[in-house]
Amino acid sequence: MDMEKVNSMDFGEFVDVFGNVIERCPLIAAAVWSQRPFSDLDDLEKHFSAFIDALPQSGLKGQICHFAPRPRVPAEAERSWHRQAQGQEGILRCHPDLAGRELQRGTLTAESQREQSGAGLTHLGAEERRRLAELNARYRARFGFPFVLAARLSDRDAVPRELTRRLRCQPALELRTALGEVKKIGRLRLADLLGVDPARL
Repeated sequence: MDMEKVNSMDFGEFVDVFGNVIERCPLIAAAVWSQRPFSDLDDLEKHFSAFIDALPQSGLKGQICHFAPRPRVPAEAERSWHRQAQGQEGILRCHPDLAGRELQRGTLTAESQREQSGAGLTHLGAEERRRLAELNARYRARFGFPFVLAARLSDRDAVPRELTRRLRCQPALELRTALGEVKKIGRLRLADLLGVDPARL
């Protein structure tokens, strides 16, 4: 897909295509649509990142909704609206645990399913799943949002090591780190949609 095609999309088509660049946050794509035209992948990514950076750490319910009209989204995305309205932490809460319940239940988004599968997280043994579930629970209890990692840039052995390391971080630093991972995931997803080789990023 080239940028001419992206810039010609109407509101609904843009949200349909780019609505999960930031996991389960179609409202961000809705806001970014109004910033057309985009010159290239970097420019498009910049607008997604700028939206995230402009949010308060913890927002008030409905606060994000002033940026753009609420798009029509699939039913499963409806649950993410109140989380998005809680600022940057709300965006993090839209992400699933790595190798967590959503993976076991088959309810991950298609993008998350591919990313976790590529990192080998769909083939963990029982003890590996138990250990990761324990670490995920400790992380949520400490920071109030799920552990976010660009799984495509990691693997099944590195994930628990990184989770353990980040559990020792201070909350303010960890919030910045987690949002950085959200942006990495978004850039890789944009590259997929635009047909750019991620190895060139």
